[in-house]
Amino acid sequence: MKILIIPFVFLFITLSISGQNNFHLRSEMEDGMAPFYHGVASGDPLSDAVILWTRITLDPLPDPDEIVPVEWKIATDIEMTNIVNSGIAYTFSERDYTVKVDVDGLDPYTCYYYSFEHDGISSIIGRTKTAANSTADSLRFAIVSCSDYAAGYFNSYASIVERDDIDAVIHLGDYLYEYVAVAGVDGRTVEPENEIVSLSDYRTRHSHYKLDKDLRNMHQQYPMISIWDDHESANDAWMGGAQNHNPVLEGDWHTRKASSKQAYFEWMPIRLNSEDSLRIYRTIEYGDLLTLYMCDTRLEGRDEQVGATSSEIDDPDRRLLGADQYDWLLNELQNSNSQWNILGQQVMMAPLEVFGLVLNPDQWDGYPAERERFYEDILSNDIENLVVLTGDIHTSWANNLPGENYNSSTGEGSLGVEYVITSVTSLGFPFNLPSVVITGANPHVQWANLTERGYLILDVNQNRVQGDWYLCETVFNSNTDFERATSYYVNTGETYLQEATEGTTRDFIDCSQAPFFDPNLSVMDFNSNPIVDCQ
Repeated sequence: MKILIIPFVFLFITLSISGQNNFHLRSEMEDGMAPFYHGVASGDPLSDAVILWTRITLDPLPDPDEIVPVEWKIATDIEMTNIVNSGIAYTFSERDYTVKVDVDGLDPYTCYYYSFEHDGISSIIGRTKTAANSTADSLRFAIVSCSDYAAGYFNSYASIVERDDIDAVIHLGDYLYEYVAVAGVDGRTVEPENEIVSLSDYRTRHSHYKLDKDLRNMHQQYPMISIWDDHESANDAWMGGAQNHNPVLEGDWHTRKASSKQAYFEWMPIRLNSEDSLRIYRTIEYGDLLTLYMCDTRLEGRDEQVGATSSEIDDPDRRLLGADQYDWLLNELQNSNSQWNILGQQVMMAPLEVFGLVLNPDQWDGYPAERERFYEDILSNDIENLVVLTGDIHTSWANNLPGENYNSSTGEGSLGVEYVITSVTSLGFPFNLPSVVITGANPHVQWANLTERGYLILDVNQNRVQGDWYLCETVFNSNTDFERATSYYVNTGETYLQEATEGTTRDFIDCSQAPFFDPNLSVMDFNSNPIVDCQ
């Protein structure tokens, strides 16, 4: 459930499960980028592999049965002379002409540069970085969520590009929105104009978002590790439906859900699961320092939401993760050799109540038996150093995860900590509340900001994890005027947050050649090596 929900119902929606779009007619496309208008992206880094992604857009469109070859190469240098792997990928209409390559044989914790080529024309050059395979001294991530194109400019993405001090971007969902756009900024409307329901709709919306220069530049510079939330399909989605789905007007939910999943896997640099091509929950390991557990609290096994006062809310059989995913997560945690266990998921885990009443049953508060089961398993299995990353609610929170014997004065009795990341653009509360008002009713909450947009820098080392919130005053104009709002850290072996007096720093990403961003260019330039005119 979002802070501001604007549902739209349209009487006439064209439903289709496939179809080609006239991408070549769209005004947002830049001629110098042809035929790789959507840029390049990488994701799901392993110590020896990474996903490379692009989309080829040909004019005229190929015949539906035609297979299109796309060459790819990856190198250790920006000049692309020291090629370490290369090949040919094939794409066609049933993949919406997206290209995804799982490149292996790479060295751990190493920067690489990559590009694609078709018919003698090259894409822009992307940069990526593999994961560590042993204990790294420190790791650094930018955490984002809830990026509604129509709500404002993707200033968070632009700021992250300028930083050049992170190893990867973690996106916690709502990468795009299914609604008809209500533009908060002139010109920030979306395609298609209708609410997206069909496979063709979802594909076009993904395409539209990836033409945004700030998003495209961020993908070009860093690998992304992503999960979906609800708006990649429909608002307040659950396993069998969604608040924003009308089966009478919009058809079968399972068809719509499958279409949204298919488009997501086509258009995102995410590794396919060998057992289930539409399953998103997975682990990403960075040596012995941390494991990321990327979970799905939306579509995999969530039971339908009930009201905060419903007698069903305490039903012990109600699930948020679903039995299969829960068992997977517990098994992964039990067998983890990592110092830090970092759980990326969608909805707030810590309680949020006023006068003992649940405020948002779409969160873990709406599934208290599942949360209690999870807490008990964390304790009984001696799982340490649990850090939860959460998006969804367009606001910022620093939370302890209170157990039955939680002591708000010392933090003892907390099961772990939670960093809730605000939105990139999506609207939050219309006014802020002093933290003391919130913490008075919820003493496990250490800090909250309800109004400003931004992102979190998560800095991880062997001694502690620290989160630095960077927020901006407005997304209604294009700017990178971000300031650190606050910082909280948790020490290894402890389970509660403490406020930090200073933010974390890193001089630059550990790459052989660090890029810079020229605001006069539509795409990034690497060390004055022009890559805009790729033809």
